[in-house]
Amino acid sequence: MRASRLVTLLLLLQNRGRMTAQQLAEELEVSVRTVYRDAEALAAAGIPLYGEAGHAGGYRLVGGYRTRLTGLTADEAQAAFLAALPGTAADLGLGEALAAAQLKLRAALPAELREHAGRIQERFLLDAPGWYGRADETPHLAAVASAVWARRTVLLRYRRWRAPEEIERRVEPYGLVLKAGRWYLVAGGPSGTRTYRVDQVLALRTLDEDFALPDGFVLAAYWQAYLADFHARLHTGEALVRLTPEGARRLGVPAAESGWTDVRVPIESIDHAHGEFLRLGADIEVLEPAELRERIAGTVRTLAARYRP
Repeated sequence: MRASRLVTLLLLLQNRGRMTAQQLAEELEVSVRTVYRDAEALAAAGIPLYGEAGHAGGYRLVGGYRTRLTGLTADEAQAAFLAALPGTAADLGLGEALAAAQLKLRAALPAELREHAGRIQERFLLDAPGWYGRADETPHLAAVASAVWARRTVLLRYRRWRAPEEIERRVEPYGLVLKAGRWYLVAGGPSGTRTYRVDQVLALRTLDEDFALPDGFVLAAYWQAYLADFHARLHTGEALVRLTPEGARRLGVPAAESGWTDVRVPIESIDHAHGEFLRLGADIEVLEPAELRERIAGTVRTLAARYRP
């Protein structure tokens, strides 16, 4: 990619000083003619590049010029703009800082590389939340992020699904994770490391107490282990169902091209399976467990009575 090669050429001259076209061609694995064209492109972009003819000649940067972004390639510049998500930064209270950083990054790139990286924002957009749910309201996210950054202990009031529904905990905020449009706080406390949904934080007070991360704690490693445990506990039951070809397709299981297919599928719980299987309508019949079959049959009878002419 030419933009990446231009940056490499610039860094070679910055780090080694004067180099001949032949030396640059060997380093870049291109022809001498290509080096000439690249040098002209850099000069046209405003880089103070000077070429001298003769046996002792070559290319050099004038006046001790140095790039302001050492080692940044075209792919790295693209990644920087792609990773800089406005919505995420705004959630964390860093929207203005992100905009300023992007302006500085863009200004520090050579013209051709700047244009190349700038196309990212024109052509890619990440919209993380799902279609059928509103984005979580996280009024305390910025305060949580500040405590994570400063390594300050916090006292939070938290809403959970089981009784007592509201609890108060003193925790050490280790890190934040954004998963499928939802923010999670990973924090240590008296009962060990726990994960909290930030949208369920009802109140938060930052304490004047510093803390240190436990030895060996790595946020990414903890999160992967947390996900693995979550999925292991997710489907602990099983159901025997009969599916039409369309039902099998929608459920994502193999089936015969015609007729019904009996298959065992993992389920999270009776309540969860009840809702999931009802979505398949007449393309599924639940055979086992009996409790799930009766639950669905009862719902169908209620619906039939409700919609009877």
